[in-house]
Amino acid sequence: MEIKKLKIQYLEHLEIEKNRSAKTLENYGRYLNRFFSFANISNPSHIDDDLVRHYRLYLNRLKDADGNNLKRVTQNYHIIALRNFLKYLSKRDIKSLPAEKVELGKQEQREVIFLEPEELARLLAAPEGGGLDTLRDRALLATLFSTGMRVSELCSLDRDKIDLGGGEVTIRGKGGKLRLVFLSNDAKEGLKQYLAKRPDIDEALFIRIPRSKSFSKESNLRLTPRSIQRIVQKYATKAGVMGKRVSPHTLRHSYATDLLRNGADIRSVQAMLGHSSVTTTQIYTHVTDKQLREIHEKFHNKNNK
Repeated sequence: MEIKKLKIQYLEHLEIEKNRSAKTLENYGRYLNRFFSFANISNPSHIDDDLVRHYRLYLNRLKDADGNNLKRVTQNYHIIALRNFLKYLSKRDIKSLPAEKVELGKQEQREVIFLEPEELARLLAAPEGGGLDTLRDRALLATLFSTGMRVSELCSLDRDKIDLGGGEVTIRGKGGKLRLVFLSNDAKEGLKQYLAKRPDIDEALFIRIPRSKSFSKESNLRLTPRSIQRIVQKYATKAGVMGKRVSPHTLRHSYATDLLRNGADIRSVQAMLGHSSVTTTQIYTHVTDKQLREIHEKFHNKNNK
């Protein structure tokens, strides 16, 4: 079968059988198109070790729009898409390169940007006043830090899914997986004040406030990830958080860091973040490394002191 038709069928398989998001389908389609454009092949049997090795060299030397080399993590995303496509071909007994022969490149450790407690306190206190937009922003920041949600998860929340009494929220994360997250007292109080002042009937939890303050039933008021990004950056500037690029994901990192610093085990943090693998959660070794140093200083070579 022609390889581009197989790609379409594979993406349909991801959508229907695997319930992958539209964004995942878009990314996988783009990564596979780049491989097919490079390889210039029509049959999957033409994929071999040599072709994949040359493709990896191509990715490693490829420049982005700003003239920079692709990050190693981005290169690996391309290879993961190809490897999963090969697994799909194998399940359908279509002859091609076995997926296990395609290894990921060693990836540089991700830099984790998080806020120290005093920076967090200033950021969460930065929205001042009793206007609807200020109440929204205060509740939004508190909810992000309290739950460690991804920005996409926060955007998709509806207000009737929030249990303010129990302080629990069930969210649907990556891959359609459900997980429970918890609201702090500050987040619950902030949400109560914000929702009590909402005059609209929109189902979204966090909405944009029209400049006219006139809410129309037909309006699509749900905040976008970009809008939330701007809100977080606005208050980070106001709070005087210097030298750090603060984003919604920074609050997710700060959430995980806070849990680990206060004694949570990494498996529990993995579950609360919604990571499918503990390997992903291990990017927070900056916390455990510090704890190891403190243990070393406390207990090592005591007899000689």
